[in-house]
Amino acid sequence: MEQFFATCPRGLEGALKDELAGFGAHNVSEVAGGVRFAGEFGLCYQVNLESRVASRVLWQVGHGEYRSEQDIYEAARALPWRSWFAVDNSIRVDVSAIRAPVKSLEFVTLRVKDAVCDSYRAATGRRPDVDTRAPDARIHAFLTASEFTLYVDTSGEPLFKRGYRKSAGEAPLRENLAAGILRLASWQPGTPLLDPMCGSGTFLCEAALIAMDRAPGLDRSFGFEKLTIFDADAWNTLKRAAYSRIHVPTELTIYGSDRYGEALKLARINLAALKLEDHVVLKQADIVEMPAPAASGVLITNPPYGVRLQDQEAVAALYPKMGDALKKKYAGWTAYIFTADLRLAKLIGLAPSRRTPLYNGALECRLFEFRLVAGSMRKKA
Repeated sequence: MEQFFATCPRGLEGALKDELAGFGAHNVSEVAGGVRFAGEFGLCYQVNLESRVASRVLWQVGHGEYRSEQDIYEAARALPWRSWFAVDNSIRVDVSAIRAPVKSLEFVTLRVKDAVCDSYRAATGRRPDVDTRAPDARIHAFLTASEFTLYVDTSGEPLFKRGYRKSAGEAPLRENLAAGILRLASWQPGTPLLDPMCGSGTFLCEAALIAMDRAPGLDRSFGFEKLTIFDADAWNTLKRAAYSRIHVPTELTIYGSDRYGEALKLARINLAALKLEDHVVLKQADIVEMPAPAASGVLITNPPYGVRLQDQEAVAALYPKMGDALKKKYAGWTAYIFTADLRLAKLIGLAPSRRTPLYNGALECRLFEFRLVAGSMRKKA
C-alpha cells in the first residue's frame, strides 16, 4: 500500500478523516492541517475526484532522518523520479517545516530542486525545467526537527478550485471550507437550507453539489494525469461511475438571499455554471426583514466583517439586529454563523450551543451554532 497525506483547512481534520474512511482508506489518522492515510495508488484518484474537504492529496515517496541539508539532498537524489514523470515535464518544489534546524527553507527548496534535476542530468544529460506558476509536477518536502518527508502532489491545482466558480466576491469563501462547514452542521439534502448573506453563493453551490451527488472534481484536471504511472482506464472508469450517480432532485429546498443585487448576480452566474439556476431560490432581501422560507431548517452564513474602523462599527450594529431577527423569525431552525469577528458571540444576543475553531487560510475564525427556540414558546412550555 502507498502512503498519502491529504491537507485541509485547519479545524476540518476530523471531517476529512471521516470522509477518507468512507472512501475505504486505511490507517487514517489526523495531524494538524491534514490527515494521513494509506491505500492502493488508485485511491488517490478517488480522493481527488470525490473529496469535498481536502485541499491537496500528496503521495509520500521518501522519508528519513537528517542532520543537514546535504542529507536531504542525497535522499532526494536517490529517488526514482524518472519513473514518475518525464524530463520534459516542468517541476516546482515547495518546502514547509516545524522547528527544523536548517539555514532557510529557501535553501532546502534549492537543494531538493538540485537533487531532482541532478538525477535526471546524470541519467539522460538533460534536466526538467522549473515552472513556479503552472508546473506539470509539484514536489513537496516537509521537515520536522529531525525527519524529512518527500511527496509528489497528485492534485495539481488545489482541490477547492472545483471549476464551476465563474465569479467571486471580494473575499470568497473557499469551496472546501464551505463544504466542511456543511458537514460540521450535519446538513442533509431534503432539509431546508438558507444562506441569508450568500454573496457569490459558495454555500449554495456546495450544498447543491451534495444534493446532486455530483463529485466536486468532475469539471477539472489533476496532477496525477501528468505522471508516467497514470492509469487512464482506471481513471475513466471512476469518472463514468461518478457521472452515472448525478441526479437533480425535483425540489432542492436550498435558498439564498443577499441585501445587495450585485452579490446575487454573482451567485446566479455560479449556479448557472452548474445548471442549477432554476433549482435554487435566490431573493434580494435583508436578513433583518426576511421571513424563514420553511418551518424548520438549517441556516448557514458567513456575514461580512469590517477591516476599517467605520466598517467594524457598522457590522457591530448589525449583530444585535441579526440576533433579534433569528429569535423572532427562525424558531425551529439551527443557525451556523462562520466569522472571523469574534465579537459576534457577545453582540448577537444569543447563547451559542457550540463554538468550533476553524481557519480561513491564516485567519482564525469560529463557527457558532445557535439552536433557535422562540422565547414566548419556551415560557409557555
